[in-house]
Amino acid sequence: MKKYRNLLFYVITIAGFSGLIYYFLQKGRVLESEKVTNFIPQLEASTWQQFKDTYIHNLTHPLAILLLQIITIILVARAFGFLCKKIKQPTVIGEIAAGIFLGPSFLAKWMPEVSGFLFPVNSLSNLSFLSQIGLILFMFVIGMELDLKVLKNKAKDAVVVSHASIIFPFTLGIALSYFLYRQFAPGNINFLSFALFTGISMSITAFPVLARIVQERGLSKTKLGTIVITCAAADDITAWCILAVVIAIVKAGSVTSSLFTILMAIAYVLVMIKLIQPFLKRIGDKYSNKEALSKPVVAVFFITLLLSSFTTEVIGIHALFGAFMAGVIMPANISFRNIFIEKVEDVALVLLLPLFFVFTGLRTQIGLLNDVHMWQVCGVIIAVAVTGKFVGSALAARFVGQSWRESLSIGALMNTRGLMELIVLNIGYDLGVLKPEVFAMMVLMALATTFMTGPILDLINRFMPERSHPDASDLLEKEIRYNILVSFGSAKKGVSLLQLANNFVKKATTNAHVTALHLSPSSELNQYNQEEYERESFQPIQEEAQKLSLPITPLFKPTLDITEEIIHTANEGHFDLLLIGVGSSVFEGTLLGKILGFTNKIINPERLYDTITGKEKLFDNTVFYEHIKQITRASKVPVGIYIDRNTEKLENIFIPILSISDSFLLIYAQKLIHNSEARVVVLDVMGVIKQNPELKETIRSIEQIAPNHIALYSERNIEPMFLDQQDLMLISMDSWRKTLEAEPTWLSHTPAVLIIKP
Repeated sequence: MKKYRNLLFYVITIAGFSGLIYYFLQKGRVLESEKVTNFIPQLEASTWQQFKDTYIHNLTHPLAILLLQIITIILVARAFGFLCKKIKQPTVIGEIAAGIFLGPSFLAKWMPEVSGFLFPVNSLSNLSFLSQIGLILFMFVIGMELDLKVLKNKAKDAVVVSHASIIFPFTLGIALSYFLYRQFAPGNINFLSFALFTGISMSITAFPVLARIVQERGLSKTKLGTIVITCAAADDITAWCILAVVIAIVKAGSVTSSLFTILMAIAYVLVMIKLIQPFLKRIGDKYSNKEALSKPVVAVFFITLLLSSFTTEVIGIHALFGAFMAGVIMPANISFRNIFIEKVEDVALVLLLPLFFVFTGLRTQIGLLNDVHMWQVCGVIIAVAVTGKFVGSALAARFVGQSWRESLSIGALMNTRGLMELIVLNIGYDLGVLKPEVFAMMVLMALATTFMTGPILDLINRFMPERSHPDASDLLEKEIRYNILVSFGSAKKGVSLLQLANNFVKKATTNAHVTALHLSPSSELNQYNQEEYERESFQPIQEEAQKLSLPITPLFKPTLDITEEIIHTANEGHFDLLLIGVGSSVFEGTLLGKILGFTNKIINPERLYDTITGKEKLFDNTVFYEHIKQITRASKVPVGIYIDRNTEKLENIFIPILSISDSFLLIYAQKLIHNSEARVVVLDVMGVIKQNPELKETIRSIEQIAPNHIALYSERNIEPMFLDQQDLMLISMDSWRKTLEAEPTWLSHTPAVLIIKP
């Protein structure tokens, strides 16, 4: 009755109010006849033409153009960043290259119609202001990522190296400007302004890019990593203070006339440190967790950021300095900074910052370097930049007592310029200090100096290798007979892999060891959330290890390429077995996932179309995700690929032997029987064991040691009931491929699978 009552109410409501709407519309027409005397239709065209005109109007609307620009920029920046990751370069290089690609140097030159549609001149102001908002948020994050406590503790050596790495290139930049001024300085810019800006352009170090490189190379917790991060932090603070002074002098035209601006800037800094910082610290201490950090509290910090940026812009030292300063004075509470960085970083880095790269690219006209002389000048600029920064930092580091290896490494890292250089160059361009030709040369210098950091570090490591010390892996090799590396992504997957590893070593923990490896993309980490990521990732693993009484070594690494790092760790660590898991498919739980059934964790459904059309077989090239295929190809140790289906126990195991090469699986069977008292059934469906007396003898000897724990089945037809009683299928890689096509029933009736590549 209730069901019909609700339906009746719905019908009466809709019908009644529809009638009222119709009534008022009819009454309104009477008013219309009294008011409108000469009605002219806005569109006197056919319906199709009206649709086309409306569509074109909507497509070229400023908001539509801006949204299309953002979509294009993010996609192209991600694509170029991905390519740079593949060649082991920072993604920022790809993003800068993406900006140049979308600018006049490529897109406008080769596809002018596309460029004119995507980036019409009247739309660039919108792109510019939006990119400036992105830069303000980015500089705010950079300020927060500076750990002033570390800077204070290491200030003595860091300040010497940092300031040397500024004064060397700054002096060389001033000298270079003497030779560039006559030909390349704008007509209305005096020598002082041009020289100061050339000097500061040579002196910048990209703290965020340097920090990422340090993380990716596993240097974060080393002496070298600590020193270079501290030097870069001191460099950042000093360079931005100098830049603020340079901007004031450039705007005023002379040092004397800029004194008032400089005095106001000093007063601003004192107010921020002495008044605003203590107030923010009290708020940060009180609201240092996600639950307490409510929207009104967040609003206080954002208002501080915007007021700081507004103040410095009005003073005349640029809004970006205010954003940087606001980040520096944020509460030093690590938990608070991590929460706030996470709130801002994704929007700033992924959505808004690529707009700045492209806006820079639209200004970069490499085509202006159209003769040999121009390219020679560009080469000289790059040489001066590298000499000043690299040599200055390396000599200063050597002077304060670092080894030549560490000094050269510090020099290479401090020579990284990246995005910070582009920010400085754009400020110079906006102030009219840099002509388009010099701007293009400086952008190329920023690209070159950032690109060369990785190769220079590799050369230093090659020709000046670090002294070898006995490490954990060497000790493990001498003292431990069986060493397993468990590589996991999610904590849940790590727990299941650890449980599997325990079945191989449960009764032999004194002669075996498990290393749990978790890798995280370095681009997602900063120094504040790295420790939290590590703690959260390993907490469930360590709790499970305690339950199992299994000693483990946790190993956490930020990396640019997770697959390559897994391969490197496995090959260099003297391991006997690498265990990895197959992640869940994005199609799991969907209709397509139900159609594919169990194999949705292995098949790549995106290629299903090629299978249907006959371009490729379903299982030939899609057995595993690409990264797993790469690991199995490049690994020098046996690899176990675990496909878990929430299996609680591994007591009943069956091993299909489809060829003589599968005989190595009996070694793993022996370990499972000995350590976890598993019951193993060996399936000789092809008659391989029957024809090989040695394999028969191996199975019989295992049976003698552990009676009733191993059995041999020779039946060709395996009943689903038997498979339902099993907990795990242990199978070789080659046999797995055959099984996928020959015995698909096994897959739908087996709870878990461990595929081993010997």
